[in-house]
Amino acid sequence: MTLQSDVTDLWQRYDDDAVDAETATAEDYDTLDAFLDGLEAGEIRAAEKRGSAEGTSAGSRPSAGNGQWEANEWVKRGILLNFGLRPTEARSHGGVDYHDVLPLRETDDLGDRGTRNTPDGTTIRRGAYLGSDCIMMSPSFVNVGAHVGDGTLVDSCDTVGSCAQIGEDVKLGANTLIGGVLEPVEDAPVVVEDGVSLGAGCRVTSGFVVGENTVVGENTLLSPRIPVYDLVEEDVIYGRLPPERRAFTRMVESSIGDHDLFAGGAYKPAVVAMDIEAETRDATKREEALRE
Repeated sequence: MTLQSDVTDLWQRYDDDAVDAETATAEDYDTLDAFLDGLEAGEIRAAEKRGSAEGTSAGSRPSAGNGQWEANEWVKRGILLNFGLRPTEARSHGGVDYHDVLPLRETDDLGDRGTRNTPDGTTIRRGAYLGSDCIMMSPSFVNVGAHVGDGTLVDSCDTVGSCAQIGEDVKLGANTLIGGVLEPVEDAPVVVEDGVSLGAGCRVTSGFVVGENTVVGENTLLSPRIPVYDLVEEDVIYGRLPPERRAFTRMVESSIGDHDLFAGGAYKPAVVAMDIEAETRDATKREEALRE
């Protein structure tokens, strides 16, 4: 038996109403604990990049580069099982009492690989992965199932949602929200690929994919519902930013622009993506002092 088969079997019993929080056995909880350990070690992930961008299957998100991001449905079911089969318990951390089904993640392993989390407000939930040489500034929060790659900065007031996939050497500017996509299990979560820099106040939601080495201006909303005007390929796309772009928000004319209620015209938000210039990329590099 493998962890995947154990989780799949447990999910089937749960889905058939054959097990709940009151009837789950010690063996069931051993499976759930081993599953969370696998997430924290980076051995399993809620989504992975596979194949070519052609033939996108239902529930997958086209990658901004080669391949596509697909949800690992069994992993997302394992996360749901941890909510469905664990009772809410009174817990305490840092002198603060709270109630949750999951404890916070142990952080003893982070220092050994050069990852830092500052005190008074960096919260990592059980089942989240942080790579080597990461920095978490307080206050910030990384939710269950999230995967944060090596060398990534999670700045103050940032949230990394459940199952979000954050690449290596990413900079999440202060007050940035990375949404989580836990349900439906077949949907791929938000993905921020390697080398991306998101300016302060950005929002990335609903399974949007930000392509590698892209620089996004502050306060930009990236959502599949907002069009991306890619001036490099002269195309309008949804749900993704191609790699190697400089992106920012602009207002474009709305289809209701001629309505009598809008004497000056009506406009809606859009994202404009341009070819990234070398000096733009250089300007977004973190100071080496952060890594010393």
